[in-house]
Amino acid sequence: MKLGFVSAILDKYTFEQMIDFAAEKKFQCVEAACWPKGTAERRYAGVTHIDVEEVDDQKAEYILAYCKERGVEISSLAFYPNMLDADMEKRNENIEHLKKVIRVSSKLGINMVTTFIGRNQDKNVEENLDEVAEVWLPIIRLAEKMKVRVAIENCPMLFSAEQWPGGQNLMTTPAIWRKVFDLIPSDYLGLNYDPSHFVWQMIDYVKPIYEFKDKIFHVHYKDIKVYKERLTEVGIMAYPLEFMCPKLPGLGDVNWGKYVSALTDIGYDGYTCIEIEDKAFEGNDEQVRNALILSQRYLRQFVI
Repeated sequence: MKLGFVSAILDKYTFEQMIDFAAEKKFQCVEAACWPKGTAERRYAGVTHIDVEEVDDQKAEYILAYCKERGVEISSLAFYPNMLDADMEKRNENIEHLKKVIRVSSKLGINMVTTFIGRNQDKNVEENLDEVAEVWLPIIRLAEKMKVRVAIENCPMLFSAEQWPGGQNLMTTPAIWRKVFDLIPSDYLGLNYDPSHFVWQMIDYVKPIYEFKDKIFHVHYKDIKVYKERLTEVGIMAYPLEFMCPKLPGLGDVNWGKYVSALTDIGYDGYTCIEIEDKAFEGNDEQVRNALILSQRYLRQFVI
């Protein structure tokens, strides 16, 4: 397995500065943020380390040469919007941009895109599944043509009132994964597996690794701390941020030894990327850099 990080946390860095930091700190890969410029609507969104609108043959050659010279691989091109947004204008803009990201991933020879399946908050699960088939079949057909694997992260995108009810990403549980994979049977649709999102949903984050071993295309390292004293006050129907908080790996409730052990059991040898969303380490650039360094130091006991 190769250890890297999700580039969105370095939102003030240029592409070159981000890659230089990765090389300096001996990260092996980065998941490169590819949002359209100027589209930030929430934290960690709207970051553009690779602008897919600008990637022609010359730019692609430059990106690949820069990474090769510094010994850093790009694990995936990342774009995490709500692909099933109830606002059809936003939805269509997201779909068209994702298609561009897929094409550029193919051009760069990365052949991986990480994203969300999305969710229409105005509809129930069954109605959303109907929309998944309608929206995603053409996207996956393009991915198949381009030989680009699409890895869906299992984050519910449900944190506070803005995402209530239901959240903004449907593929959050093994039960729903099975339904989506039945709807869209393709070797190019899989998972960007993050154990932290299962912790606060009270789902076993190790067991699904074995069932979905052939669908795990990419892996995130992020931790979650559930504050039980808060949970006893607000209950599981509260906004999730009232009883949980994202943390650096090792500072939350994930048992990383068991998690990585399961990945080795299934023979996973792909990219694994640290995702920083710990507010305790976001005060300034030094804290952000330290968050990545501390996380790398902790995870090196499991990933060489």
